Amino acid sequence: MNRQDLRKIVEEVVKNYIEDILLVPVGVSNRHIHLKQEDLETLFGKGYQLTRYKDLKQPGEFAAQETLEVKTQKGSLKRVRILGPIRNHTQVELSLTDGYTLGINPPIRESGNIQHSSSVTLVGPKGEVILPKGAIAAYRHIHMPEDIAQKHGLTNGQIVQVETTGPRALIFKDVMLRVSDKYALEMHIDVDEANAANLKNGDRVRIREILPPIQKTK
Repeated sequence: MNRQDLRKIVEEVVKNYIEDILLVPVGVSNRHIHLKQEDLETLFGKGYQLTRYKDLKQPGEFAAQETLEVKTQKGSLKRVRILGPIRNHTQVELSLTDGYTLGINPPIRESGNIQHSSSVTLVGPKGEVILPKGAIAAYRHIHMPEDIAQKHGLTNGQIVQVETTGPRALIFKDVMLRVSDKYALEMHIDVDEANAANLKNGDRVRIREILPPIQKTK
């Protein structure tokens, strides 16, 4: 085998190795609010519609111009961004550090699982909404299109480990995969997690290991 043939083989092996590595862009999720229409109208007025500020990476989702105060008896957070579109229930997603500010302990949950979660009050220009439940710290997760998941042998609901690089490199355990053709590839973490790993929007991380499913919080 001559040197040229050997070089071609090495280049092919490297190419295949690189293609098999699944690098996932990071989306750092700051505190935000999802509203149902009834609560939106209580806070802003009858028939009110959200004003689009900028599109988010996930198709159809956007950051609205509107913000709210999130408060408890022990503290408050001003100008918390509302994300659209309107949902079937109202939910507030916070970091654990935000929880310290508010004097609450938001449970770490998948989006939509608000049973037995923390209570907060939302304050808008036209009224207030008291949420007996609804404040959570979002479970870190990866949105993934079906074709990418199939290529790498991954399925919806699987738990993976994710490895970061850089001066604060670490491994995120218990990262849930959400697989759908409605999604764009992106890993969502909150500000606390991003700061711990020195990550910012657009940085790329690598899926390191697939783990058995974890017990979901009831």
